[in-house]
Amino acid sequence: MDWPGPIDSQREIDIETSRAPDAPVHRTTIWVVVEDGDVYVRSLKGDDGRWYRELTANPDAVVHVGDEPVPVRAVPAGDAESIERASEGLRRKYSDSRSLQSMLEEDILHTTVKLEPR
Repeated sequence: MDWPGPIDSQREIDIETSRAPDAPVHRTTIWVVVEDGDVYVRSLKGDDGRWYRELTANPDAVVHVGDEPVPVRAVPAGDAESIERASEGLRRKYSDSRSLQSMLEEDILHTTVKLEPR
C-alpha cells in the first residue's frame, strides 16, 4: 500500500498494539485522520487508553486498513502544530459525530500521535 493510501477514506481503522515486542497483541478500533499526507491518531480516553499506553511503551504497531495490515511506528506529536493539524482533520472528517467534541478536549490533546509506515 502506498502511504497513506486509502486511510483517510476509512471512517475507522483497527490498530494492534502490545506493551512490549514479546507481549500479547490487542486490537482496538480508532479514528484516524490524514492532514497533508501525515497520519494522526488520538486517544479518546487520554492516558488511560490501553492502545495509547501500549503504543507509548512500544511504538511498533499494525493498522488494518480495510483487510490490509500495515506495519507502522508511532511518533509523539504533542507539539502545538501537530495537535492543531490533527484537530483540524478530526473536525473535517468527523463533523457529523456527537463524539467529536470529546476528541478535542484539552486534557487529551497531548495523546496525539503520528503514524509512519515501517
